[in-house]
Amino acid sequence: MKLRTKYIIFVVILHLLALGLSFYIFDKDRVWFIISEVFIIISVIIAIQLYQQLIRPIKMLLQGIEAIKDQDFNVKFLPTGKHEVDELINVYNHMIDALRDERTRQEEQHFFLEKLIHTSPTGIIILDHDNRIQQLNPKAAEILGLTEKSLVGQEISRIENPLLTQAAGLKAGETITVKPDGINTYKLQRSHFIDRGFQRGFLMIEELTAEILAAEKNAYGKVIRMMAHEVNNTIGPVNSILQSALRTDSLWQTQTDGQLNNALQVAFDRNQNLNHFMRNFADLVKLPPANKKQTDLNLLLKAVIELMQIKAQGKNVQLLFNPGPKPCIIAADVQQLEQALINIVKNAIEAIETEGVVNFDIEVKKRLLTITDNGKGITDEESAQLFSPFFSTKKDGQGIGLTLVREIMLNHGYEFSLKTIAQNRTVFIINFN
Repeated sequence: MKLRTKYIIFVVILHLLALGLSFYIFDKDRVWFIISEVFIIISVIIAIQLYQQLIRPIKMLLQGIEAIKDQDFNVKFLPTGKHEVDELINVYNHMIDALRDERTRQEEQHFFLEKLIHTSPTGIIILDHDNRIQQLNPKAAEILGLTEKSLVGQEISRIENPLLTQAAGLKAGETITVKPDGINTYKLQRSHFIDRGFQRGFLMIEELTAEILAAEKNAYGKVIRMMAHEVNNTIGPVNSILQSALRTDSLWQTQTDGQLNNALQVAFDRNQNLNHFMRNFADLVKLPPANKKQTDLNLLLKAVIELMQIKAQGKNVQLLFNPGPKPCIIAADVQQLEQALINIVKNAIEAIETEGVVNFDIEVKKRLLTITDNGKGITDEESAQLFSPFFSTKKDGQGIGLTLVREIMLNHGYEFSLKTIAQNRTVFIINFN
């Protein structure tokens, strides 16, 4: 039963009893009966006024509660002129002002945070309490190569993605750096925040490829320039002396078998090889900007295959390419791209131990080149080191072939990847868009 109902019932019963008692007591004395009736009427009027004064604040409080429930913080009450009620109204109005300011501040902060997350160059994935993806920004979807619709609601440990697989094992506060394809480098960091008293996690995926490549190139560039300088300073004078000695036949008249002459020639040839070796490294550092021109990828690839046929036949490797009827026109620096393709095909042939096949496939509409070999493949440990300077899986490798390929691809702005997708199936993909 409501308070005002109780109050009305109490006042009615009380005045009925007073009316009955006044009639019973002053039944014979009309004057006192009339006086008692007047007092009862005055009491009823006072009770009604008290009712109005007491119930009105309660009604206002109820209206204020409804407004708070509806999150309408614009409802305020005017003073009534009564001290107690006005005190209550002042407290309520002050509370409403504070709530409205707080909501405005939270909405501004929420909008700013949403905007910051949406435009952040770092991929951000927000998880719910069950470790499922609740929200992610466009950068995270771009890095993962998946759509937001396909990710939201999925548990990260069950999504087939190398970055999320690594992130699933992270604890709050942990950070790792991963290189899933041997080219791009990412920093994964897991942290948490408190949401309504419960801890929730989020992931940050930061792409470090550009910064690492720049620092890496700067580091090995300095080393190569220093090595080239020292080698050239030594080789130049030594070769000059050797050539002079080889041209002066009178010095070697006593050497009837020509052994000393042969030794000098060997030394000269080795110096030339060393000079060529250092020039390869120097070319890696001095790679000029790509002079892009319209060229037919079919014709360029046919020329590279013809050039590599002798090397392929030496290992009984078939180079299979069936160009389509339509040309595949791309914008490229022909010399640089040709050198990159030669290195790619050379590596594919050398990955095959005895007999095998290297397939070339061009998707004209997608402007995509796929080079597939059935060699021994790339291990996970090797995949993490691919395209790194001075790293090679070959016994006598220099470690500059794939590095040069990487520099040429980046110089052109092409997307590329190299990975073993199945046993005896390694694929190099170049996207020319």
